[in-house]
Amino acid sequence: MTTKRCCLLVATLLAALLVSVTARLDVGFYNKTCPSAESIVQQTVAAAFGNSSGVAPALIRMHFHDCFVRGCDGSVLIDSTANNTAEKDSPANNPSLRFFDVVDRAKASLEAQCPGVVSCADILAFAARDSVVLTGGLGYQVPSGRRDGRVSNATQATNNLPPPFFNATQLVDRFASKNLTLEDMVVLSGAHTLGVSHCSSFAGPANLGDRLYNFSGSADGIDPALSKAYAFLLKSICPSNSSQFFPNTTTFMDIITPDKFDNKYYVGLTNNLGLFESDAALLTNATMKALVDSFVRNETTWKRKFAKSMVKMGKIEVLTGTQGEIRRNCRVINPASATDVLASQSGSSGFTGVAAS
Repeated sequence: MTTKRCCLLVATLLAALLVSVTARLDVGFYNKTCPSAESIVQQTVAAAFGNSSGVAPALIRMHFHDCFVRGCDGSVLIDSTANNTAEKDSPANNPSLRFFDVVDRAKASLEAQCPGVVSCADILAFAARDSVVLTGGLGYQVPSGRRDGRVSNATQATNNLPPPFFNATQLVDRFASKNLTLEDMVVLSGAHTLGVSHCSSFAGPANLGDRLYNFSGSADGIDPALSKAYAFLLKSICPSNSSQFFPNTTTFMDIITPDKFDNKYYVGLTNNLGLFESDAALLTNATMKALVDSFVRNETTWKRKFAKSMVKMGKIEVLTGTQGEIRRNCRVINPASATDVLASQSGSSGFTGVAAS
């Protein structure tokens, strides 16, 4: 190896190390480069919410589903191509995720105001916070400076997102793998106080989330942890063949106050009104149940903890500094530049902008 090539490699490694040490998320990251960034996202979300209240739970869910797969890098927004099935088309996300067009509109406005500055990953984090506020939750500051990833893979979504049939141990383990605690898991599950679910998530194939018709070990096929009256209601909404013949049929996840960000999800749990097995699982562990009971008693405590856990979740495996990219179109990775090609050919360990595969 020549001296020049050796020095170049050392410099590259030092630069990568410096980025990993100093890069971080900061509140007000765009104060100088795009001062209107957060207000533009907020206005876009508010306008969309005015047309459909379903926007809020969808954007909160989208942020969660982004962060649990490859970290909070906006990869859930990337469209599939002829050579790659992206995260959004995984069975874990399709057809449950929606309102990608709201992110598109926010991005278009930001590109017009501050081209190439605000990442799609940060737009999602801002939009989730704004959605919480619009539905009655507490506002919170969102540290930003995330960069966008260039890889989106459906299989990775399936392997990382916690499915609705997980038990308590599986839930704790999956959240722990993302550096989130048992309390974070119970707190963030409260997002189910908003939005809807497709029938297939709780009336699906036998032994795979079917709580209504073929629940394992149940004489009548109904999950004993589910209120009989609620099960009867759900059967009227989701007949046994609904997943096959009515795949778009949905029902509210919180039947008490489905459009309000409040603690009624937890109240419902204590009355056997949790829609998913993973909801009912929160009552099968003494520590989890104590948290549920505390949130039933004190809604404000839960809202404060939710804001804190959302900030923590928003830091999962983020790309910062020179990692990743600022995607021009949230649905499409940027074309590789000449610099990217040279860096990848040189084997630079500090370069992470690789094409989706």
